[in-house]
Amino acid sequence: MHSQPGVYAVLLGSGVSTGAGLLTGWGVVTELVARVAAASAPGDADAVSAARADPELWWSENGEGDLGYSSLLEQLAPSAAARQGLLAGFFEPGSDDETPVRQPSRAHRAIAELVRRGSVKVIVTTNFDRLMEQALDAVGVSPQVISRPEAVNGMAPLAHSNATVIKLHGDYRDLGTRNTPSELSDYPAEWTGLLEQVFDEYGLIVSGWSADWDVALVGALEQSTSRRYPLYWDQRSSRGETAKRLLAGRGGIVLPASSADDLFGELVESLEALDRLSAPPLTTAMAVARLKRYLPDPVRRIDLHDLVMGVVDGVVDSIAAQPVTSVDGAEVTWQTVDDAIDAHVRSMDQLAPLLIEGVRHDSDGVHDRLWVDVVQRLVDAGAAFPPQFNQALRSVRLIPALVAVAVISITATRRNREGLLLTIATEVEGQTHAGFEQRANAAQLLHYQRFFSDDWAKSLPRWAGTNGWVYPTSHLFTTEIRRFFTDLIPDEEEFLAAYRGFEYRIGLIQEFTPGHHAMSGEYVGEWAWRGEEPQAELALRKQAERGHAAPWDSLLDGKLTLDEALIAQRAILKQYQRW
Repeated sequence: MHSQPGVYAVLLGSGVSTGAGLLTGWGVVTELVARVAAASAPGDADAVSAARADPELWWSENGEGDLGYSSLLEQLAPSAAARQGLLAGFFEPGSDDETPVRQPSRAHRAIAELVRRGSVKVIVTTNFDRLMEQALDAVGVSPQVISRPEAVNGMAPLAHSNATVIKLHGDYRDLGTRNTPSELSDYPAEWTGLLEQVFDEYGLIVSGWSADWDVALVGALEQSTSRRYPLYWDQRSSRGETAKRLLAGRGGIVLPASSADDLFGELVESLEALDRLSAPPLTTAMAVARLKRYLPDPVRRIDLHDLVMGVVDGVVDSIAAQPVTSVDGAEVTWQTVDDAIDAHVRSMDQLAPLLIEGVRHDSDGVHDRLWVDVVQRLVDAGAAFPPQFNQALRSVRLIPALVAVAVISITATRRNREGLLLTIATEVEGQTHAGFEQRANAAQLLHYQRFFSDDWAKSLPRWAGTNGWVYPTSHLFTTEIRRFFTDLIPDEEEFLAAYRGFEYRIGLIQEFTPGHHAMSGEYVGEWAWRGEEPQAELALRKQAERGHAAPWDSLLDGKLTLDEALIAQRAILKQYQRW
Protein backbone atom coordinates (compact mmCIF):
# COMPACT_ATOMS: atom_id res chain seq x y z
CA MET A 1 0.00 0.00 0.00
CA HIS A 2 2.87 2.35 0.72
CA SER A 3 4.68 1.74 -2.55
CA GLN A 4 1.49 1.69 -4.67
CA PRO A 5 -0.96 4.17 -3.16
CA GLY A 6 -4.46 4.08 -4.55
CA VAL A 7 -4.50 0.52 -5.86
CA TYR A 8 -6.38 -0.98 -2.89
CA ALA A 9 -10.08 -0.96 -2.11
CA VAL A 10 -11.75 -1.93 1.14
CA LEU A 11 -14.84 -4.11 1.53
CA LEU A 12 -16.62 -3.38 4.79
CA GLY A 13 -19.33 -5.34 6.55
CA SER A 14 -21.38 -4.64 9.66
CA GLY A 15 -18.49 -5.67 11.93
CA VAL A 16 -16.74 -2.38 11.13
CA SER A 17 -19.59 -0.36 12.64
CA THR A 18 -19.75 -2.25 15.93
CA GLY A 19 -17.03 0.01 17.35
CA ALA A 20 -19.42 2.92 16.87
CA GLY A 21 -22.13 1.28 18.94
CA LEU A 22 -24.17 -0.08 16.04
CA LEU A 23 -25.47 -3.60 16.11
CA THR A 24 -24.24 -6.19 13.66
CA GLY A 25 -26.76 -7.97 11.45
CA TRP A 26 -27.11 -10.68 14.06
CA GLY A 27 -27.47 -8.05 16.77
CA VAL A 28 -30.37 -6.53 14.87
CA VAL A 29 -31.86 -10.02 14.49
CA THR A 30 -31.66 -10.60 18.24
CA GLU A 31 -33.31 -7.26 18.99
CA LEU A 32 -36.06 -7.80 16.43
CA VAL A 33 -36.80 -11.29 17.78
CA ALA A 34 -37.02 -9.76 21.25
CA ARG A 35 -39.54 -7.22 19.96
CA VAL A 36 -41.59 -9.97 18.34
CA ALA A 37 -41.52 -11.85 21.63
CA ALA A 38 -42.68 -8.79 23.57
CA ALA A 39 -45.52 -8.11 21.13
CA SER A 40 -46.70 -11.71 20.80
CA ALA A 41 -46.61 -12.52 24.51
CA PRO A 42 -47.22 -9.24 26.39
CA GLY A 43 -48.13 -11.05 29.56
CA ASP A 44 -45.05 -13.28 29.59
CA ALA A 45 -42.27 -11.48 31.50
CA ASP A 46 -39.70 -14.10 30.58
CA ALA A 47 -40.38 -14.12 26.83
CA VAL A 48 -38.11 -11.18 25.97
CA SER A 49 -35.18 -12.42 28.07
CA ALA A 50 -35.53 -15.90 26.58
CA ALA A 51 -35.59 -14.47 23.05
CA ARG A 52 -32.48 -12.39 23.67
CA ALA A 53 -30.66 -15.31 25.34
CA ASP A 54 -31.29 -17.71 22.45
CA PRO A 55 -33.11 -16.08 19.54
CA GLU A 56 -32.76 -19.18 17.35
CA LEU A 57 -34.43 -21.44 19.91
CA TRP A 58 -37.19 -18.95 20.61
CA TRP A 59 -37.87 -18.47 16.89
CA SER A 60 -37.93 -22.20 16.16
CA GLU A 61 -40.58 -22.63 18.83
CA ASN A 62 -42.64 -19.49 18.19
CA GLY A 63 -41.76 -17.97 14.80
CA GLU A 64 -42.48 -18.84 11.23
CA GLY A 65 -39.90 -19.99 8.71
CA ASP A 66 -36.11 -19.87 8.96
CA LEU A 67 -34.55 -17.26 11.20
CA GLY A 68 -32.16 -14.81 9.56
CA TYR A 69 -31.51 -11.10 9.38
CA SER A 70 -33.00 -10.73 5.94
CA SER A 71 -35.85 -13.20 6.30
CA LEU A 72 -36.88 -11.67 9.64
CA LEU A 73 -37.03 -8.21 8.10
CA GLU A 74 -39.08 -9.57 5.24
CA GLN A 75 -41.65 -11.02 7.64
CA LEU A 76 -41.78 -8.07 10.06
CA ALA A 77 -41.78 -5.34 7.41
CA PRO A 78 -42.92 -6.65 4.04
CA SER A 79 -42.56 -3.31 2.22
CA ALA A 80 -39.47 -1.19 1.66
CA ALA A 81 -41.04 1.81 3.41
CA ALA A 82 -41.85 -0.29 6.47
CA ARG A 83 -38.32 -1.66 6.57
CA GLN A 84 -36.90 1.87 6.42
CA GLY A 85 -38.89 2.91 9.46
CA LEU A 86 -38.01 -0.26 11.32
CA LEU A 87 -34.27 0.10 10.69
CA ALA A 88 -33.96 3.85 11.39
CA GLY A 89 -34.03 3.29 15.13
CA PHE A 90 -30.91 1.14 14.92
CA PHE A 91 -28.84 3.80 13.15
CA GLU A 92 -30.07 7.15 14.47
CA PRO A 93 -29.71 8.39 18.07
CA GLY A 94 -32.95 8.51 20.03
CA SER A 95 -34.37 11.54 21.76
CA ASP A 96 -33.64 10.18 25.23
CA ASP A 97 -30.38 10.80 27.09
CA GLU A 98 -29.63 7.08 27.43
CA THR A 99 -29.33 6.41 23.71
CA PRO A 100 -25.70 7.02 22.64
CA VAL A 101 -24.88 9.38 19.82
CA ARG A 102 -23.54 7.22 17.00
CA GLN A 103 -20.17 8.56 15.87
CA PRO A 104 -17.63 7.04 13.47
CA SER A 105 -15.50 4.36 15.11
CA ARG A 106 -11.72 4.27 15.20
CA ALA A 107 -11.88 2.00 12.15
CA HIS A 108 -13.98 4.52 10.22
CA ARG A 109 -11.59 7.32 11.11
CA ALA A 110 -8.55 5.25 10.15
CA ILE A 111 -10.07 4.31 6.80
CA ALA A 112 -10.86 7.97 6.19
CA GLU A 113 -7.19 8.75 6.89
CA LEU A 114 -6.17 6.05 4.38
CA VAL A 115 -8.37 7.80 1.81
CA ARG A 116 -7.05 11.25 2.71
CA ARG A 117 -3.45 10.15 2.25
CA GLY A 118 -4.32 8.50 -1.10
CA SER A 119 -3.70 4.90 -0.02
CA VAL A 120 -7.33 3.85 -0.65
CA LYS A 121 -9.68 5.22 -3.31
CA VAL A 122 -12.64 2.84 -3.27
CA ILE A 123 -14.82 1.74 -0.34
CA VAL A 124 -17.33 -1.03 -0.97
CA THR A 125 -19.72 -1.56 1.93
CA THR A 126 -22.76 -3.66 2.77
CA ASN A 127 -23.61 -1.21 5.56
CA PHE A 128 -26.34 1.32 5.07
CA ASP A 129 -25.39 3.65 7.93
CA ARG A 130 -23.62 6.93 7.13
CA LEU A 131 -20.67 6.66 9.50
CA MET A 132 -18.12 6.20 6.71
CA GLU A 133 -19.30 9.36 4.98
CA GLN A 134 -19.13 11.27 8.29
CA ALA A 135 -15.55 10.12 8.88
CA LEU A 136 -14.50 11.16 5.38
CA ASP A 137 -16.12 14.56 5.80
CA ALA A 138 -14.20 15.05 9.06
CA VAL A 139 -10.85 14.75 7.24
CA GLY A 140 -11.95 17.00 4.38
CA VAL A 141 -12.71 14.33 1.78
CA SER A 142 -15.91 14.64 -0.29
CA PRO A 143 -16.49 11.23 -1.89
CA GLN A 144 -18.92 10.31 -4.61
CA VAL A 145 -21.46 8.03 -2.93
CA ILE A 146 -23.19 5.41 -5.08
CA SER A 147 -26.10 3.85 -3.21
CA ARG A 148 -28.39 2.91 -6.14
CA PRO A 149 -27.52 0.75 -9.15
CA GLU A 150 -28.94 3.30 -11.57
CA ALA A 151 -26.38 5.86 -10.33
CA VAL A 152 -23.50 3.80 -11.72
CA ASN A 153 -24.04 5.03 -15.28
CA GLY A 154 -23.59 8.68 -14.29
CA MET A 155 -20.72 8.30 -11.82
CA ALA A 156 -17.22 9.64 -12.35
CA PRO A 157 -14.69 6.93 -13.28
CA LEU A 158 -13.15 5.36 -10.20
CA ALA A 159 -9.64 6.44 -11.22
CA HIS A 160 -10.76 10.06 -11.64
CA SER A 161 -12.52 10.41 -8.29
CA ASN A 162 -10.69 11.22 -5.05
CA ALA A 163 -12.85 8.65 -3.31
CA THR A 164 -15.85 6.50 -4.13
CA VAL A 165 -18.15 4.88 -1.59
CA ILE A 166 -20.24 2.05 -3.08
CA LYS A 167 -23.16 1.17 -0.79
CA LEU A 168 -24.30 -2.14 -2.25
CA HIS A 169 -27.31 -2.47 0.03
CA GLY A 170 -28.26 1.18 -0.22
CA ASP A 171 -28.70 3.84 2.45
CA TYR A 172 -30.98 3.13 5.39
CA ARG A 173 -32.97 6.26 4.53
CA ASP A 174 -33.35 5.08 0.96
CA LEU A 175 -36.43 3.01 0.15
CA GLY A 176 -34.20 0.95 -2.13
CA THR A 177 -32.27 -0.61 0.77
CA ARG A 178 -31.50 -4.28 0.08
CA ASN A 179 -32.18 -6.62 2.99
CA THR A 180 -34.34 -9.57 2.04
CA PRO A 181 -33.06 -12.91 0.68
CA SER A 182 -34.49 -12.18 -2.73
CA GLU A 183 -32.82 -8.78 -2.79
CA LEU A 184 -29.45 -10.20 -1.73
CA SER A 185 -29.43 -13.24 -3.97
CA ASP A 186 -28.94 -11.36 -7.22
CA TYR A 187 -27.52 -7.94 -8.16
CA PRO A 188 -28.61 -5.71 -11.03
CA ALA A 189 -26.26 -5.59 -14.02
CA GLU A 190 -24.94 -2.16 -12.94
CA TRP A 191 -23.75 -3.51 -9.59
CA THR A 192 -22.28 -6.62 -11.18
CA GLY A 193 -20.31 -4.64 -13.73
CA LEU A 194 -19.00 -2.16 -11.17
CA LEU A 195 -17.92 -4.91 -8.78
CA GLU A 196 -16.20 -6.75 -11.61
CA GLN A 197 -14.15 -3.61 -12.31
CA VAL A 198 -13.26 -3.08 -8.63
CA PHE A 199 -12.24 -6.72 -8.07
CA ASP A 200 -10.20 -6.73 -11.27
CA GLU A 201 -8.38 -3.40 -10.93
CA TYR A 202 -7.89 -3.11 -7.17
CA GLY A 203 -6.46 -5.14 -4.35
CA LEU A 204 -8.99 -5.79 -1.62
CA ILE A 205 -8.98 -5.54 2.18
CA VAL A 206 -12.07 -7.21 3.67
CA SER A 207 -13.13 -6.45 7.23
CA GLY A 208 -16.28 -7.01 9.25
CA TRP A 209 -17.94 -9.05 6.47
CA SER A 210 -18.59 -12.75 7.06
CA ALA A 211 -19.91 -13.64 3.57
CA ASP A 212 -22.68 -15.68 5.19
CA TRP A 213 -25.71 -13.80 3.85
CA ASP A 214 -24.75 -11.81 0.75
CA VAL A 215 -25.11 -14.42 -1.98
CA ALA A 216 -24.76 -11.96 -4.85
CA LEU A 217 -21.60 -10.39 -3.42
CA VAL A 218 -20.07 -13.81 -2.83
CA GLY A 219 -20.87 -14.69 -6.43
CA ALA A 220 -19.25 -11.51 -7.72
CA LEU A 221 -16.03 -12.33 -5.83
CA GLU A 222 -16.03 -15.92 -7.06
CA GLN A 223 -16.48 -14.85 -10.67
CA SER A 224 -13.52 -12.46 -10.49
CA THR A 225 -10.41 -14.37 -11.54
CA SER A 226 -8.02 -11.43 -11.39
CA ARG A 227 -4.85 -11.86 -9.35
CA ARG A 228 -3.47 -8.42 -10.17
CA TYR A 229 -3.31 -7.39 -6.52
CA PRO A 230 -3.74 -9.46 -3.35
CA LEU A 231 -6.84 -9.99 -1.25
CA TYR A 232 -6.59 -9.60 2.54
CA TRP A 233 -9.28 -10.55 5.06
CA ASP A 234 -9.37 -9.87 8.77
CA GLN A 235 -9.20 -12.98 10.93
CA ARG A 236 -12.26 -12.28 13.00
CA SER A 237 -14.76 -12.22 10.10
CA SER A 238 -13.11 -14.81 7.85
CA ARG A 239 -13.86 -17.91 9.92
CA GLY A 240 -16.94 -19.12 8.06
CA GLU A 241 -16.90 -21.78 5.37
CA THR A 242 -17.88 -19.35 2.62
CA ALA A 243 -15.10 -16.95 3.61
CA LYS A 244 -12.58 -19.77 3.65
CA ARG A 245 -13.71 -20.83 0.18
CA LEU A 246 -13.29 -17.31 -1.17
CA LEU A 247 -9.84 -16.98 0.42
CA ALA A 248 -8.72 -20.25 -1.10
CA GLY A 249 -10.12 -19.40 -4.52
CA ARG A 250 -8.32 -16.06 -4.72
CA GLY A 251 -5.17 -16.97 -2.80
CA GLY A 252 -6.17 -14.51 -0.09
CA ILE A 253 -4.24 -13.75 3.11
CA VAL A 254 -5.78 -13.71 6.59
CA LEU A 255 -4.74 -10.73 8.69
CA PRO A 256 -4.43 -11.33 12.45
CA ALA A 257 -6.51 -8.56 14.01
CA SER A 258 -8.88 -8.66 16.96
CA SER A 259 -11.11 -5.93 15.53
CA ALA A 260 -11.55 -3.57 12.61
CA ASP A 261 -10.42 -0.74 14.90
CA ASP A 262 -7.11 -2.48 15.51
CA LEU A 263 -6.64 -3.56 11.90
CA PHE A 264 -7.07 -0.17 10.28
CA GLY A 265 -5.57 1.79 13.16
CA GLU A 266 -2.36 -0.24 13.01
CA LEU A 267 -2.35 -0.03 9.22
CA VAL A 268 -2.33 3.77 9.33
CA GLU A 269 0.43 3.75 11.95
CA SER A 270 2.55 1.41 9.83
CA LEU A 271 2.14 3.55 6.72
CA GLU A 272 3.09 6.68 8.66
CA ALA A 273 6.18 4.90 9.98
CA LEU A 274 7.16 4.03 6.40
CA ASP A 275 6.57 7.66 5.42
CA ARG A 276 9.07 8.79 8.03
CA LEU A 277 11.55 6.12 6.97
CA SER A 278 11.41 6.96 3.29
CA ALA A 279 11.09 10.75 3.53
CA PRO A 280 14.24 12.66 2.55
CA PRO A 281 15.76 14.79 5.30
CA LEU A 282 14.02 18.11 5.65
CA THR A 283 16.05 21.10 4.61
CA THR A 284 15.83 24.11 6.90
CA ALA A 285 13.83 26.01 4.28
CA MET A 286 11.34 23.14 3.95
CA ALA A 287 11.00 22.84 7.73
CA VAL A 288 10.38 26.58 8.12
CA ALA A 289 7.82 26.52 5.29
CA ARG A 290 5.92 23.69 6.99
CA LEU A 291 6.08 25.43 10.34
CA LYS A 292 4.53 28.57 8.85
CA ARG A 293 1.69 26.48 7.39
CA TYR A 294 1.03 24.65 10.65
CA LEU A 295 1.26 27.61 13.08
CA PRO A 296 -2.09 29.34 12.34
CA ASP A 297 -4.05 26.11 11.80
CA PRO A 298 -5.52 24.68 15.04
CA VAL A 299 -6.09 21.37 13.27
CA ARG A 300 -2.34 21.02 12.65
CA ARG A 301 -1.18 21.43 16.26
CA ILE A 302 0.00 17.83 16.39
CA ASP A 303 1.77 18.24 13.04
CA LEU A 304 3.51 21.36 14.40
CA HIS A 305 4.54 19.54 17.56
CA ASP A 306 5.86 16.54 15.62
CA LEU A 307 7.77 18.77 13.18
CA VAL A 308 9.52 20.78 15.88
CA MET A 309 10.13 17.87 18.24
CA GLY A 310 11.42 15.79 15.36
CA VAL A 311 14.15 18.39 14.83
CA VAL A 312 14.75 18.53 18.60
CA ASP A 313 15.27 14.76 18.55
CA GLY A 314 18.09 15.27 16.07
CA VAL A 315 19.76 17.81 18.35
CA VAL A 316 19.40 15.49 21.34
CA ASP A 317 20.99 12.68 19.32
CA SER A 318 23.85 15.02 18.44
CA ILE A 319 24.35 15.91 22.11
CA ALA A 320 24.48 12.23 23.02
CA ALA A 321 26.97 11.52 20.22
CA GLN A 322 29.50 14.09 21.45
CA PRO A 323 32.20 12.59 23.71
CA VAL A 324 32.26 13.60 27.36
CA THR A 325 35.57 11.99 28.34
CA SER A 326 37.99 11.80 25.41
CA VAL A 327 38.11 11.11 21.70
CA ASP A 328 39.45 7.62 20.91
CA GLY A 329 41.25 7.59 24.25
CA ALA A 330 43.30 10.70 23.44
CA GLU A 331 43.95 13.42 25.96
CA VAL A 332 41.30 16.16 26.23
CA THR A 333 42.82 19.36 24.91
CA TRP A 334 41.51 22.86 24.37
CA GLN A 335 41.15 21.93 20.72
CA THR A 336 38.90 19.03 21.74
CA VAL A 337 36.73 21.43 23.71
CA ASP A 338 36.71 23.98 20.88
CA ASP A 339 35.62 21.30 18.39
CA ALA A 340 32.84 20.21 20.75
CA ILE A 341 31.61 23.81 21.01
CA ASP A 342 31.43 24.06 17.22
CA ALA A 343 29.57 20.75 16.98
CA HIS A 344 26.98 21.77 19.56
CA VAL A 345 26.35 25.12 17.88
CA ARG A 346 26.06 23.48 14.44
CA SER A 347 23.54 21.00 15.83
CA MET A 348 21.15 23.97 16.17
CA ASP A 349 21.41 25.02 12.52
CA GLN A 350 17.87 23.81 11.75
CA LEU A 351 16.18 24.13 15.13
CA ALA A 352 17.22 27.73 15.83
CA PRO A 353 15.55 29.13 12.65
CA LEU A 354 12.41 27.12 13.47
CA LEU A 355 12.27 28.62 16.95
CA ILE A 356 12.88 32.14 15.66
CA GLU A 357 10.14 31.88 13.02
CA GLY A 358 7.81 30.04 15.38
CA VAL A 359 8.01 32.62 18.17
CA ARG A 360 8.03 35.50 15.70
CA HIS A 361 4.71 34.41 14.14
CA ASP A 362 3.14 33.09 17.35
CA SER A 363 2.35 36.61 18.53
CA ASP A 364 -0.56 35.53 20.74
CA GLY A 365 1.45 32.86 22.53
CA VAL A 366 -0.83 30.02 21.40
CA HIS A 367 2.13 27.66 21.16
CA ASP A 368 4.17 28.87 24.15
CA ARG A 369 3.95 25.45 25.79
CA LEU A 370 5.72 23.95 22.78
CA TRP A 371 8.64 26.41 23.02
CA VAL A 372 8.96 25.70 26.75
CA ASP A 373 8.93 21.94 26.08
CA VAL A 374 11.69 22.35 23.49
CA VAL A 375 13.99 24.06 25.99
CA GLN A 376 13.17 21.53 28.70
CA ARG A 377 14.08 18.69 26.38
CA LEU A 378 17.42 20.28 25.50
CA VAL A 379 18.15 21.04 29.15
CA ASP A 380 17.38 17.45 30.12
CA ALA A 381 19.78 16.18 27.45
CA GLY A 382 22.54 18.65 28.23
CA ALA A 383 22.37 18.64 32.02
CA ALA A 384 22.50 14.86 32.41
CA PHE A 385 25.56 13.52 34.23
CA PRO A 386 27.14 10.47 32.56
CA PRO A 387 29.03 8.00 34.78
CA GLN A 388 32.39 9.49 33.73
CA PHE A 389 32.99 12.88 32.21
CA ASN A 390 35.43 15.68 31.58
CA GLN A 391 33.94 18.82 33.13
CA ALA A 392 34.53 21.07 30.12
CA LEU A 393 33.12 18.54 27.64
CA ARG A 394 30.10 17.92 29.84
CA SER A 395 29.42 21.63 30.38
CA VAL A 396 29.31 22.47 26.69
CA ARG A 397 26.50 19.93 26.22
CA LEU A 398 24.22 22.73 27.46
CA ILE A 399 25.12 24.98 24.52
CA PRO A 400 22.08 23.90 22.44
CA ALA A 401 19.84 24.80 25.38
CA LEU A 402 21.54 28.21 25.70
CA VAL A 403 21.12 28.84 21.97
CA ALA A 404 17.44 27.90 22.19
CA VAL A 405 16.82 30.18 25.17
CA ALA A 406 18.69 33.03 23.47
CA VAL A 407 16.90 32.86 20.11
CA ILE A 408 13.49 32.44 21.74
CA SER A 409 14.11 35.25 24.22
CA ILE A 410 15.50 37.72 21.70
CA THR A 411 12.63 37.07 19.30
CA ALA A 412 10.02 37.22 22.07
CA THR A 413 11.41 40.50 23.41
CA ARG A 414 11.21 42.06 19.97
CA ARG A 415 7.55 40.99 19.87
CA ASN A 416 6.90 42.60 23.28
CA ARG A 417 6.49 39.21 24.92
CA GLU A 418 8.66 39.47 28.02
CA GLY A 419 6.52 36.80 29.67
CA LEU A 420 7.78 34.00 27.41
CA LEU A 421 11.41 34.78 28.30
CA LEU A 422 10.57 34.74 32.01
CA THR A 423 8.53 31.55 31.75
CA ILE A 424 11.33 29.64 30.04
CA ALA A 425 14.07 31.06 32.28
CA THR A 426 12.24 30.29 35.53
CA GLU A 427 10.05 27.23 34.84
CA VAL A 428 12.47 25.04 32.90
CA GLU A 429 14.78 23.24 35.33
CA GLY A 430 17.74 20.88 35.20
CA GLN A 431 20.09 18.92 37.43
CA THR A 432 23.05 20.89 38.81
CA HIS A 433 25.23 18.26 40.50
CA ALA A 434 25.96 14.60 39.85
CA GLY A 435 24.38 12.27 42.39
CA PHE A 436 22.09 14.94 43.84
CA GLU A 437 18.46 15.76 43.15
CA GLN A 438 19.18 19.50 43.35
CA ARG A 439 17.80 21.37 40.35
CA ALA A 440 18.09 24.94 39.14
CA ASN A 441 16.03 27.02 36.74
CA ALA A 442 17.26 27.58 33.21
CA ALA A 443 18.59 31.08 33.97
CA GLN A 444 20.84 29.68 36.69
CA LEU A 445 21.69 26.49 34.84
CA LEU A 446 22.84 28.43 31.76
CA HIS A 447 24.92 30.93 33.72
CA TYR A 448 28.15 31.58 31.79
CA GLN A 449 30.21 30.38 34.76
CA ARG A 450 28.61 26.93 34.46
CA PHE A 451 30.13 26.55 30.98
CA PHE A 452 33.67 27.68 31.75
CA SER A 453 35.50 30.56 33.31
CA ASP A 454 36.74 33.49 31.28
CA ASP A 455 40.29 32.16 31.66
CA TRP A 456 39.17 28.88 30.08
CA ALA A 457 37.43 30.76 27.28
CA LYS A 458 40.63 32.69 26.53
CA SER A 459 42.46 29.38 26.10
CA LEU A 460 40.34 28.24 23.17
CA PRO A 461 42.32 27.87 19.92
CA ARG A 462 39.66 29.83 18.01
CA TRP A 463 41.21 33.06 19.28
CA ALA A 464 44.49 32.15 17.49
CA GLY A 465 46.65 33.26 20.42
CA THR A 466 44.86 36.55 21.02
CA ASN A 467 43.20 37.02 24.37
CA GLY A 468 42.11 40.63 24.16
CA TRP A 469 38.44 40.05 24.86
CA VAL A 470 37.44 41.55 28.19
CA TYR A 471 34.44 39.25 28.50
CA PRO A 472 35.54 36.25 26.37
CA THR A 473 32.67 33.87 27.30
CA SER A 474 30.09 36.52 26.47
CA HIS A 475 31.94 37.36 23.25
CA LEU A 476 32.02 33.67 22.28
CA PHE A 477 28.26 33.22 22.54
CA THR A 478 27.49 36.62 21.02
CA THR A 479 29.55 35.63 17.98
CA GLU A 480 28.09 32.13 17.67
CA ILE A 481 24.44 33.16 18.09
CA ARG A 482 24.82 36.03 15.59
CA ARG A 483 24.71 33.52 12.73
CA PHE A 484 21.08 32.67 13.48
CA PHE A 485 19.82 36.25 13.15
CA THR A 486 21.29 37.34 9.83
CA ASP A 487 17.78 37.43 8.28
CA LEU A 488 15.69 38.71 11.18
CA ILE A 489 18.25 41.27 12.41
CA PRO A 490 20.67 42.01 9.56
CA ASP A 491 22.12 45.16 11.18
CA GLU A 492 25.11 44.32 13.38
CA GLU A 493 24.55 47.05 15.98
CA GLU A 494 20.88 46.18 16.26
CA PHE A 495 21.74 42.53 16.88
CA LEU A 496 24.34 43.44 19.52
CA ALA A 497 21.73 45.55 21.32
CA ALA A 498 19.27 42.65 21.16
CA TYR A 499 21.76 40.08 22.47
CA ARG A 500 22.96 42.36 25.24
CA GLY A 501 19.35 42.93 26.19
CA PHE A 502 19.01 39.15 26.50
CA GLU A 503 22.13 38.93 28.69
CA TYR A 504 20.86 41.76 30.89
CA ARG A 505 17.45 40.16 31.39
CA ILE A 506 18.93 36.75 32.20
CA GLY A 507 21.28 38.44 34.66
CA LEU A 508 18.33 40.19 36.29
CA ILE A 509 16.55 36.85 36.70
CA GLN A 510 19.72 35.27 38.06
CA GLU A 511 20.05 38.01 40.66
CA PHE A 512 16.50 37.52 41.92
CA THR A 513 16.40 33.71 41.92
CA PRO A 514 18.45 31.32 44.11
CA GLY A 515 21.92 30.54 42.81
CA HIS A 516 24.70 32.56 41.20
CA HIS A 517 24.63 36.34 41.07
CA ALA A 518 24.04 38.01 37.71
CA MET A 519 26.53 36.92 35.08
CA SER A 520 28.85 39.47 33.56
CA GLY A 521 29.11 40.07 29.86
CA GLU A 522 29.74 42.55 27.10
CA TYR A 523 26.51 44.29 28.03
CA VAL A 524 28.40 45.51 31.13
CA GLY A 525 31.40 46.74 29.13
CA GLU A 526 29.13 48.55 26.70
CA TRP A 527 27.75 50.61 29.57
CA ALA A 528 31.17 51.97 30.52
CA TRP A 529 31.41 54.17 27.44
CA ARG A 530 27.76 54.97 26.74
CA GLY A 531 26.56 56.71 29.89
CA GLU A 532 25.43 56.30 33.46
CA GLU A 533 22.90 53.53 32.76
CA PRO A 534 23.31 50.30 30.80
CA GLN A 535 21.69 50.59 27.40
CA ALA A 536 19.93 47.28 28.08
CA GLU A 537 18.37 48.78 31.22
CA LEU A 538 17.09 51.76 29.25
CA ALA A 539 15.56 49.42 26.68
CA LEU A 540 13.82 47.40 29.38
CA ARG A 541 12.47 50.57 30.94
CA LYS A 542 10.96 51.54 27.60
CA GLN A 543 9.28 48.14 27.40
CA ALA A 544 7.84 48.69 30.85
CA GLU A 545 6.56 52.13 29.88
CA ARG A 546 4.73 50.54 26.95
CA GLY A 547 2.84 48.31 29.36
CA HIS A 548 4.99 45.17 29.29
CA ALA A 549 6.20 45.20 32.90
CA ALA A 550 3.69 42.74 34.37
CA PRO A 551 5.88 39.61 33.97
CA TRP A 552 8.75 41.34 35.78
CA ASP A 553 6.44 42.53 38.54
CA SER A 554 5.38 38.92 38.96
CA LEU A 555 9.03 37.81 39.27
CA LEU A 556 9.74 40.44 41.93
CA ASP A 557 6.55 39.40 43.78
CA GLY A 558 6.10 42.74 45.52
CA LYS A 559 9.50 42.65 47.22
CA LEU A 560 10.76 45.47 45.01
CA THR A 561 9.30 47.63 42.32
CA LEU A 562 10.78 47.17 38.88
CA ASP A 563 12.46 50.57 39.16
CA GLU A 564 14.05 49.61 42.47
CA ALA A 565 15.21 46.29 41.05
CA LEU A 566 16.84 47.96 38.03
CA ILE A 567 18.66 50.46 40.23
CA ALA A 568 19.88 47.66 42.48
CA GLN A 569 21.01 45.69 39.43
CA ARG A 570 22.97 48.68 38.19
CA ALA A 571 24.93 48.82 41.44
CA ILE A 572 25.77 45.12 41.17
CA LEU A 573 26.87 45.36 37.53
CA LYS A 574 29.23 48.27 38.24
CA GLN A 575 31.39 45.75 40.07
CA TYR A 576 31.81 43.81 36.83
CA GLN A 577 33.17 46.71 34.79
CA ARG A 578 36.70 45.96 33.64
CA TRP A 579 37.46 48.92 31.40
